[in-house]
Parts: sequence; structure tokens; C-alpha cells
Amino acid sequence: MKASDLLVRCLETEGVEYVFGLPGEELEALLFSLRDSDIQFIPVRHEQGAAFMADVHGRLTGEAGVCLSTLGPGATNLLTGVADAHLDKSPLVAITGQGGLERLHQESHQALDIVHMFEPVVKWNTQITDAEIIPESVRKAFKLAEYEKPGATHLEFPEDVAAQELDAEPLPTRPRVRRAAPDERSLDHAVELLEDADTPLVLAGNGAVRTSTSNRLRELVDHAGMPVVATYMGKGAVSDRLDNSLMTLGSGPQSEASTAISRADCVLAVGYDIAEHDPRSWNADLDKAIIHVDHEPAEVYRHYNPDVEIVADISTVLRELRMHLDSASGPKWCQDLRERIVADVQRKPESDDPFSVKRTLPFLREVMADDDILLSDVGSHKMAIAQSFPTYEPNTCIISNGLASMGIAVPGGIAADLATDANVVVATGDGGFLMNAAEIETATRLDLGYTIVVFNDDDYGLISENQVAHTGEHFGTELTNPDFERFAESFGIDSYRPETWSEVETVLESVVPANEMSLVEITLGQ
Repeated sequence: MKASDLLVRCLETEGVEYVFGLPGEELEALLFSLRDSDIQFIPVRHEQGAAFMADVHGRLTGEAGVCLSTLGPGATNLLTGVADAHLDKSPLVAITGQGGLERLHQESHQALDIVHMFEPVVKWNTQITDAEIIPESVRKAFKLAEYEKPGATHLEFPEDVAAQELDAEPLPTRPRVRRAAPDERSLDHAVELLEDADTPLVLAGNGAVRTSTSNRLRELVDHAGMPVVATYMGKGAVSDRLDNSLMTLGSGPQSEASTAISRADCVLAVGYDIAEHDPRSWNADLDKAIIHVDHEPAEVYRHYNPDVEIVADISTVLRELRMHLDSASGPKWCQDLRERIVADVQRKPESDDPFSVKRTLPFLREVMADDDILLSDVGSHKMAIAQSFPTYEPNTCIISNGLASMGIAVPGGIAADLATDANVVVATGDGGFLMNAAEIETATRLDLGYTIVVFNDDDYGLISENQVAHTGEHFGTELTNPDFERFAESFGIDSYRPETWSEVETVLESVVPANEMSLVEITLGQ
């Protein structure tokens, strides 16, 4: 068979359903091999969108999403989404085309050293220099991408290698490698710290929703009576309906969740990466005992220097802690904070209140089921969603917070709608929306149905807010926008621009449960 056929057969063996990407001359053989396979190739409008789709697919399913680009500008366009997956610990395999090996030793049209360019933002990558190494390269790319902690890997596939003929078979997949049971001495130390603490608190990070640990974590906090604060990427690890939940760092009208973690004398950090939230903000005085539970040792950082590190399967660690800890009546030491947070996030606007992201969220939460998915772009609206959108199940509020790249929402919605039967809502600002709005065409071509909510302030609002906070003024942030209603309708989708809070409620009740593409524009400050 041709080498391109072998690579596609390897992808099939890995269980790949979709490849998101753009065509290119150097990909010709691979594209025709995909055509003749069981894998659906989804042509998109920009390589960054393809990578974001693979990123969100990986985060929701736990199986590596696959994105594809040609060489040169195709590969450089792919890079941002691959880096986003890398820092958000989302399994992704990127495949890029390349010119023939015979011309790569010299300056050549569109040829860049893509392997070295990708090296800082992937767990592993390689150039396939001979067709014989395809089975091992593909198996290694998927094994490392999906192994805890997951992330991105990359394969470069030169066009002359793709055309080689050979006789070979894919390597069979194997069960994922699991870590050994937690160390007994470390467990004993952790139990001692927790039982000696007056105000213990759980910090739930990305790993608490990424792995199958949510149920174990809920059992532990219920048994031990500890409150839980989540990072933005740990939302839903513990249901925000539980009395234990203080939602996320920064939640509450006066940042009550931050107040709680400042009161804590012992923090049990579960699946937490310091890239999610700088520990300097909650451990400035270095006065807390810290227990680190994760699949990897903690990063070396003055403000996150754990007293004990338990590096093992997180679910197993949580089960063992529950078995060894005494039960408690509940997290009473922070119930006043919990009550203020709940009252704040549930408060609906008065009829004459100006439109805001925060006051839109109660209406959105009411029309979304517990397992529906809200995917947030990056901007000031992300902060409101992270802090004020109650989340009841893991991986149902998707926020990019490692790289925190704008433009993820619209293409991410495509991956979310393909990966789940739940209703999908993507929330974006006007700035992030127009970065990848062309992917609406991809969504309609695939006959998908999800809701796009655009919060429009004609500005890069989060940057303006920060500038005003620092200097009293802002510069370089103001935008002009098209008519979003007509823009959406040009793609053949329904569009709405409510003018009152009553209309916001009615529109969201109508469009969110419907299996149709639609756009709702909320004009902030109106």
C-alpha cells in the first residue's frame, strides 16, 4: 500500500472519527487516502479553527482530536490551537504536510523547520522520514497525547514519503498506562495535615474534571465536610448545587471564594496546574499547608511548594483519603461566604438594568440542562462566566485558561456538537467572535445546531478594563463591527438582537433547546 494509506489505517486503529483541517498540495496523497477510509475529513476555513476543534474534541472525549494542515503558512496557522491544547492539557495529534525530503536541505518555497517550531508546545513530535516508521510514530503520538497529563503531539509527513509503497500494518492499541497506588507514607502525612487543620479547603483543578475523579472528589468532600473552590478549568468537578461548593476563585460580589481560600490553613490541591491560576494570589504569605494530588509532581515555585506530594492516579488517592479521614458534619466555617455567592449568581436584573454578561447568565443557566455544554471564548465575558455561571457536571463549562486564546468559541462549538448529544452554547465577545466567525459556514455545511451568544461592546473589553484600572484611561482597544444580525443571516442562520431583559429571556428559551444554528447578540451597556 501507499504510505499515506498506512498512516490513515493507523488513525483508524486509534479510533479516530474526524480529522479537522485544510487541504494542501503536499497533502494530496493523504487526502485521497482519507477519502477512502471510515474517517470523516472536515475541511475548515482556517487552520487555527481546525486545531481548536481538535482541542475541544480531546477535552470532551479524552481521546486525541486530530487536526491537519499543509506546510509553511498552514502549519504556522495551526500552531496557536496546538499550543492551547498543550497548556490546557487536552489530547491532540497534529499532522502537517511537508515538501519532499530532497529539497529540505536548501531554502525552499514555503519550507520551514516546523518540527523545531512545534517543539515548545507539544509533548513529542517527529518528522516521518521513512514510511517504515509510520506505525510506531502514530502509536507513540496517540499514546503520549492521551497519557496523563495529556497534551499535544505532532507528526510531519513529507509528500515523497507519503507516496512510498510498502507492506506494513498498524501497531495495535493497548490499555492506557496507569500509575501505581499512592505511597502510604505520603497518604499518612496528608491525612495528618487535614485532620490537624481548622479550616481545610479543596482546590479543584483541571485534572479533577479531565480524569474520572469527579465522583470520588464529591464523595470525599461530602464525607470530610470540606469546602471546594475550583479553578476556571475545574468548574463542575463538584456540583455548584452542593453546600460544599464556593464555585471558582473570584466568585462572589466581594470575591468571597478568594476570601475562603485566604482563610484556609490547609489546601488539598487536586489536579491543579499553576498555569491555571497563579498561587501567588492565594498563598501570598506562604502560610498554608499544601497537599498536592496529581499525576505529576508539582512545579517548583515559591508560592506553591507543597508539604506533601502524592503522585499517583487521582481517583485512587481520593478514595484512600476518604477511607482514612474522619467524617465531619459539613463545611460550616465558610457557609456565610457560600450564601453570598449563591445569592449573587442567582440574582436576575431589574427591567431597567443595562445589559451585562453577569446578569444574562441566570437566564442562560435556567434554559440549559445540567449536562448541556457552555463553551466560553476569552475576554471579559470569560471572567463573568467562570465566576458566576453555576456548573453541575464536569466538562460542561469549557474555558481556555492555560494559553487563554481568543477565537476558540465558534470552532470549538463544532467539536462539542459533534462529540455530544447535549445542547451546546458558545459565548464570545465581538473581538473573539470575528477571529474565527467564518467557521459558521463549516457548522452549517455539517448541518450542526448550536447557539452563539455574542456579547458586543465594540471593544477589547477586558484589556480596556485593565488599562482603566491601572491608568484611569484606555487606548488601542476600540472596535467597529458589522451588523451581526445581517452577518449571521448571510450564513443562513437565524439571528436575534433582544432589546429588553424580557426579550433576552424569551429568545434564550426559544433557541438554546432547538437543534438549529442561531446567533444572539447582547449589546452590553444597552
